[in-house]
Amino acid sequence: MSDGEMVDVTRRTRLAAERTWLAWWRTGIAASAAALAVGALVPQLVEGTQWPYVALGVGYALAALAIFALGAARTRAVEQALSEGTYVSLAPTWIFVLSAAGILLSVGTIAVVLFAER
Repeated sequence: MSDGEMVDVTRRTRLAAERTWLAWWRTGIAASAAALAVGALVPQLVEGTQWPYVALGVGYALAALAIFALGAARTRAVEQALSEGTYVSLAPTWIFVLSAAGILLSVGTIAVVLFAER
């Protein structure tokens, strides 16, 4: 591979990493919007018990914080690996934690939708 081809590959990889960072941001913004909607807006619109909605809103807000933090850490790690000519994968622990959080929030949302007082 020539130097020109190597520069082009590195440039494309860095741009892909940037697009991935922006995807982390979009996901964090979506989770923040869900937190605001479920935790602050919905309780004002429903009669009856409001704490399940507030609890879900807090859960979505915590997920948003984790997504923003992990997106930033991941971006730094990928950039460092690119500079060193190596590769760094996303730790399986983080994959598990974010997946578990998503599952818990989804199950909680289903429970609130099905069983909330009306």
